[in-house]
Amino acid sequence: MAWGTLTILLATVALALCDPLGQGVLHVRHRRLAVEDRPNCKPGATPPPTVVDTTARLAEIRRLFGEVPGGAVHAYIVPNEDAHQSEYPSNFDQRRGYISGFTGSAGTAVVLANDAAVWTDGRYHDEAEDALDCNWILMKQGVEGVPSISGWLVDQLKNIPGARVGASPFLMNARTWTSYSTIFAKAGISMVEVNDDLIDQIWTSDRPPQPSTTINALSIEYAGKTWEEKISDVRDKFASNGAGAYIVTSLDETAWLFNARASDITYNPFFISYAIVETSRVRLYLLDHITKLTTNPTDINSTAKLHEHLKTSTNGSCSSPVSSCVEVLAYNAAAVSEDIKAIANNNVSIWVSLYCNQAIYSTIPEAQRIHDKSAIALMKSQKNAVERAGMQASHIRDAVALIKFMEKLEREVKAGQYWSEVTADADLKKYRLEQNLNRGLSFGSIAGSGSNGAIIHYSPTNATDKQITTSDMFLLDSGGQYLDGTTDVTRTFHFGVPSDYQKECYTRVLMGHIDLALLKWPKGLYGREIDAITRAPLWEAGLIYLHGTGHGIGAYLSVHEGPGRISLSHDLNPSDEVLDEYMFFSDEPGYYEKDQFGIRLETIVMVEKVNVTYPFPDTVYLGFRPITLVPYEPNLIKKEMLSAKQIKWLNDYHKRVEQEVGPKLSGAALQWVKARTTPISTQTVSSAQPHAPALLLTVLSAVLWWSCLH
Repeated sequence: MAWGTLTILLATVALALCDPLGQGVLHVRHRRLAVEDRPNCKPGATPPPTVVDTTARLAEIRRLFGEVPGGAVHAYIVPNEDAHQSEYPSNFDQRRGYISGFTGSAGTAVVLANDAAVWTDGRYHDEAEDALDCNWILMKQGVEGVPSISGWLVDQLKNIPGARVGASPFLMNARTWTSYSTIFAKAGISMVEVNDDLIDQIWTSDRPPQPSTTINALSIEYAGKTWEEKISDVRDKFASNGAGAYIVTSLDETAWLFNARASDITYNPFFISYAIVETSRVRLYLLDHITKLTTNPTDINSTAKLHEHLKTSTNGSCSSPVSSCVEVLAYNAAAVSEDIKAIANNNVSIWVSLYCNQAIYSTIPEAQRIHDKSAIALMKSQKNAVERAGMQASHIRDAVALIKFMEKLEREVKAGQYWSEVTADADLKKYRLEQNLNRGLSFGSIAGSGSNGAIIHYSPTNATDKQITTSDMFLLDSGGQYLDGTTDVTRTFHFGVPSDYQKECYTRVLMGHIDLALLKWPKGLYGREIDAITRAPLWEAGLIYLHGTGHGIGAYLSVHEGPGRISLSHDLNPSDEVLDEYMFFSDEPGYYEKDQFGIRLETIVMVEKVNVTYPFPDTVYLGFRPITLVPYEPNLIKKEMLSAKQIKWLNDYHKRVEQEVGPKLSGAALQWVKARTTPISTQTVSSAQPHAPALLLTVLSAVLWWSCLH
């Protein structure tokens, strides 16, 4: 085995052993954490303007601890997710954001009688610090000694006889619920279902309304398969697993399955819903279902009303044969549960996904329950031919918007005109909305100048807004929703004279970015098995980034899509699937220097079959094809650090930008692209390549391994 391969394997194994549950924690020893550990809460510290005062809210929820049916609870868990386990819940469902003030897309709040804590991953450490008031302990996942939620609660409650931990069973997936219950039971602590969520009881006067937007049919021109064909595929899938029904609980899955889109969730074209698919019956549960069935489409590309699209009557009922029609019913958790019980009473096995909420999961008798990976997620992630063509076309149009904007921004910043993160965010949105088939943004743009760029999931606001200048680096992570695809692209810029250190950091990020894009591998690998390749150029200099390297992306669906992913922190996630043909992923390494600058480079890539020189017998090889076509920042590249192979990839990539995006540009925007895509000569390659000595990384892996075991 080559030293480089052995090194990467050792590094991956070391991190996996340190983090067997995929929580991003690199150390098993816990330390005592307190509010006073936070910089913003030390004596004399001035709280930032983004801090939210939660004192009254915490007092209200604690008052309700004693009113829980069945007996008082001593702690309450508030997840980020809604009843459908959405990564980005609607404003109505931002319960964790309400109680804590921290609104990042990942994190969990826990409230006790005298303490409160928020857990979040490395993307949000800085943002959470600046949002939480001094009622809260910040638990930075991925930092040495930070306890797990269950471990901390056991430590806090172990001396309370009959201690009870409450949570809404609708807002926590069954797998997590079972894990907590098992751990708590060993310590004599009970996990309690609180059906009337405590946050819902206190969040009343200023709560946003529950979203219920018009549902538009997505034409076969963009979907590539009819909903009837997809239903047939799902039936084949659950039948092969011994089931007679599948419960669809994820909003991206109902949108995909029925070829329908709405805007109930900000940036995500979903509608609040459940669905039940049986061998001869399909039911879809919607808010305001009668109105939705008969309302005229709001999208000019949708020609059918929903009841026509689903082949149902205007009241949602079906005439015979039921199998060629979707029954549409009122969205009501109790009604869904009763329908599931009725199916179970007919001695039918029912399949629910691993991330089904605890309330639905517990409705199904254990003997008839199949709790497994989603029946839909894998087929949704492998795009059909129409979706693949749409993804490429939408990314080209998106590149046009981004390039036109960036040419203008760079030109005007260099001319001394005032630009800030907020104005840049707003202006870029206009360019995207001008593009054909655009349906808005795919997420809130991350536009970080200087030190704000070091906040991994930073969102510009009037309170935090910084000017974009020629003195600082500028990180821009943005994307759009289009009828034919979803985009997500990050580029980092410097419009002045960057330091040599900034250039080296950028170049190391670029090297890892290219190394992943160049990789060929035998079919059957998980993303966790290739992630370390991207980090190696950074690791050799001691640089680390605390987020995954690649997430899946949908086709006019979620900007973050499973079940595949490229991340060291998801090594044993039971929903993971191997990387396979026609899946789309981001390739996005980064580096973030606190209070200084941030770097991230993100290109969407598609998995495809590739040829190799000496193919092993009966083995299919896969690789990545770049889909995003936006040039990199030549002002930040130390060309002499790149290998000849990396330079060739970069030159070939930039040639594609010129050939595929260039014809859609003119004037200054075209010249901007030409200036940034000038080929690099391989004569600039250094004779002494800076790739990490294998021994150095091997030692690093050994140290990580040793620290976890001791």
